[in-house]
Amino acid sequence: MSGKRIDLNSDLGESFGVYKLGLDEEVIPHLTSANIACGFHAGDPAVMRKTVSLARQHGVEVGAHPGFPDLLGIGRRNMDAT
Repeated sequence: MSGKRIDLNSDLGESFGVYKLGLDEEVIPHLTSANIACGFHAGDPAVMRKTVSLARQHGVEVGAHPGFPDLLGIGRRNMDAT
């Protein structure tokens, strides 16, 4: 064996305000890394803090999931970027 490992990753922290999106608490124990929404297309400061805390509790590495300012479309609408 070469010691290679598979990184099981997911985009998390996409809830905002009273809107719950995804199954972060159910999924995170099975991950090795997670991209946390940065608040532009999804997420808010409270959700970001909670999701990072969950990741730390489960030994999950954390990365950023940036996006365009599109909360209503959850970053999935076409936008002019120039």
